[in-house]
Amino acid sequence: MKDFAATLRIRIDPLDRECMEEAAAHQDRLLKPPGSLGQLEAIALRIAGITGQLHNRTDRKVLFLFGSDHGVYDEGVSASPQHFTRTLMEFYAKNAGCGINVLCDRVGVNLRVIDMGVKGLSPGIPGIDSRFRSMPEGTGNFAGENAACAMSKDEAVKAIEAGITLAGEAKREGFQIVGTGEVGMGNTTPAAACIMAALEVDDPGLAVGRGGGLTDDAFEKKKRVVAEALKKHRPDPSDPIDILSKVGGLDIAGMMGVFLGAAHHRLPVVIDGVISIAAALLAAVAAPLSKEFMISSHLSQEPGYALAVGSLASAPLLNLDMRLGEGSGCPIAMQIVDDALALMNSMNTFDGVSLESEYRKKLKV
Repeated sequence: MKDFAATLRIRIDPLDRECMEEAAAHQDRLLKPPGSLGQLEAIALRIAGITGQLHNRTDRKVLFLFGSDHGVYDEGVSASPQHFTRTLMEFYAKNAGCGINVLCDRVGVNLRVIDMGVKGLSPGIPGIDSRFRSMPEGTGNFAGENAACAMSKDEAVKAIEAGITLAGEAKREGFQIVGTGEVGMGNTTPAAACIMAALEVDDPGLAVGRGGGLTDDAFEKKKRVVAEALKKHRPDPSDPIDILSKVGGLDIAGMMGVFLGAAHHRLPVVIDGVISIAAALLAAVAAPLSKEFMISSHLSQEPGYALAVGSLASAPLLNLDMRLGEGSGCPIAMQIVDDALALMNSMNTFDGVSLESEYRKKLKV
């Protein structure tokens, strides 16, 4: 495997275990039975390890939504018209009432819309960041007869670096938590291919889902497309850049960069659905420590998600039968993070209310 730290000029340090121990001791003093807040306690400990601070807040939230089109769409792997990618990007930028607009507005999340390569989308549209648009028509058809890859390795690295840059900008602007999202008709196909490649899974039935609602025939074809593309290209499971270049997407590469950049800058970063977790998985292959900075928002209905989240050992906070994409799970999960930190910061202790606590030493946790 390549030296990705050198290739991407990125360094990730471990969580601050000393601070986490201090946070755990504080949790044990709170006015509650030990461990009774479950995952809320675990979240607060993780955030303490990320920031190196006992008490934290995530009032300033940002979500990067990456738009890109995919050449593999031409294989009939999506039920939606491809121009929907462009149309939805324009809607997001106008705050036109899409699901992610509503959720971000409700929770106070700053939504950043990033064009990584959307067909027909004019650069310079207010509300859309087009700085990183290196492939304006999206990726190549990695399942086509000419055996072309999705992108070159240089293009994959450039897209990853875009995400790293965005995470650094978020840190400098004072954001305390980052979310990841995407839009791109057909993008569950490269997501499944990336997950299968990284985990060395041969059976497409374990990772390929219906996406936006394929017919039975189209669904069977989608599984064949992924399996045949992986057999043809044979991406190296230890090399995320090779995987991305052969069967990936610009949105996946951009989000992979956000996961790496957030870990480098010691920011908690939230995973959305199957495309987002494909990026998280590749980031963890490139830099295993990065997964300690990730928070899984919800259990996607796409089967590839379960494979990836099991590898990341990051239990989703929610199971709401969601499969919208757009980063929609992130604002919801960010509210839970807020609650976890509020309890850590504001809940009283046994000492604080002069309540006898000696009996707690005999409790079984």
